[in-house]
Amino acid sequence: MGCTGAGDRQRTYAEVVKIPRQEHGTDDDGAGLGERPESPGRQPAVPRAGAGRAAAAGIVAAAGGVAAGELLAGFISPSLSPLTAVGGAVIDAVPPGVKDWAISLFGTADKAALLTGMALGIAVLAAFAGVLERRRRFTGAAVMGIFGLAGTAAVLTRSQVTPVALTLPLLAAAVAALLLRFLVRRLQEWETAAPGDSAAAAGSRRNFLQTLAITAAATALGGVLAGIWRGAALAVSEARARIVLPAPASPAPPIPAAAEPGVAGMPPLVTPNPDFYRIDTALSVPAVNPDTWVLKVTGMVAREVQLSFADLLAKPLTERHVSIACVSNDVGGDLIGNARWLGWPVRELLALAVPQQGADMVLSRSSDGWTAGTPLEVLTDNRDALLAVGMNGEPLPLEHGFPVRLIVPGLYGYVSATKWVTELKVTRFADDAGYWTPRGWSARGPIKTSSRIDVPRSGRPVSAGTVVLAGVAWAQHTGIRKVELRINRGPWQEAELAPGISLDTWYQWKLGVDLTPGQYEVQVRATDLNGQPQDETSRPPAPDGATGFHTVRVDVKS
Repeated sequence: MGCTGAGDRQRTYAEVVKIPRQEHGTDDDGAGLGERPESPGRQPAVPRAGAGRAAAAGIVAAAGGVAAGELLAGFISPSLSPLTAVGGAVIDAVPPGVKDWAISLFGTADKAALLTGMALGIAVLAAFAGVLERRRRFTGAAVMGIFGLAGTAAVLTRSQVTPVALTLPLLAAAVAALLLRFLVRRLQEWETAAPGDSAAAAGSRRNFLQTLAITAAATALGGVLAGIWRGAALAVSEARARIVLPAPASPAPPIPAAAEPGVAGMPPLVTPNPDFYRIDTALSVPAVNPDTWVLKVTGMVAREVQLSFADLLAKPLTERHVSIACVSNDVGGDLIGNARWLGWPVRELLALAVPQQGADMVLSRSSDGWTAGTPLEVLTDNRDALLAVGMNGEPLPLEHGFPVRLIVPGLYGYVSATKWVTELKVTRFADDAGYWTPRGWSARGPIKTSSRIDVPRSGRPVSAGTVVLAGVAWAQHTGIRKVELRINRGPWQEAELAPGISLDTWYQWKLGVDLTPGQYEVQVRATDLNGQPQDETSRPPAPDGATGFHTVRVDVKS
């Protein structure tokens, strides 16, 4: 019997409506989803869109929600967005050992790796939400709601939390849920198109794909705009560009003529700003307006002090070359750099506040809530610990702490080099702790004497004859007396040590050795000006810095 009567057509639609409740689909195209054997005269059914398209709808909807949240944050919450809040909470929750592994594996790309991991995690859960929403209405939207609650919880853990910031994850989740419902409805219109009406099926298919594409394009545009507004902080960048740094009252000593031996492949003695390493917990660069920036000195002081950026620029500034290093730097690693810093000595600021008896630590706080505990004595002795405003002749780059950061010679950055600094709290180690100390790192963090071979690179072949070995060595605030190398565990040979800029910078060295074809193991060690050689024992960075001799393999060819 034919299937052209009105009663037959009504029965067919009823069957089609029941299709989403069937759970016998065979593949992503939905082949077999609720299909009934064809009767004579029945036209072939329109292919049913499957779980893969529902997953795509979920991913696009979640991306739209994230973009909306970041875009809104650019207008109403510049210091804190849902994405940066979640990222910061993840960074805080990850065990120190995992952080060390991530830094050793990804280096200064650790934040890009974190964002990629977050994006993949969100995509997987969003795809699941899309599949759920296709099967049962509002179940996928509920997953988006859970995203929003998790984001709100993350915002509550941030020091920059505001009532406005708390609403952003929920608004982002609402946008994602609405987009998901809209996209899945279009998908279901395609799926429930009448099998006998190929034109209606094609139209429904086209509507879904066009809607998906337009939503994805709008999301991408929103993401780009959010990245521009939140990542670069255009107004702050423009304010930085207008700053003219004053001439230092105490200029940096000139660099000795022989400080760079001139060996090809060596890093520059002064690290250019774009090449300077960056390791911190800020998922996005804080946007701190210098016109409204204020530094407060609080805690165990005779009087509290407030300092504006204009006040700071009016002070007699000091300029010094100082090398700083990350405690996560492995032996031979590149998480160290040397720059010419301009700033006001911290000891002069603390002298205005007059620390009280019993104080032994200064807890510095960043605009994003990160803290570092620095021994009070190193901020009040004769070393050039600075409230830095300049780096290599220009205002601090945004990612390196603009408008003001701390630079303290002789200490690893995690206890001293606070970027975007807004508060100095004079206190005691017994009462307060910086961000990393409760996470297993030592409280005081003096930099260990170390050395590195930069030329030739490990495993890179060189020609037989006189092979020039070269690198750097450092013992900040102590200075280097000598650098020695040994080949295949033979006797130590003293290298030619270039004059350092100061005791607070690294030194370059070189040594020419005659090598015949073969494989060689080369090790380096440094001795500081107190006669103390660097520690040979191999130890990881945690809890207070890596030790051991940097070792490279040299392949000499004929």
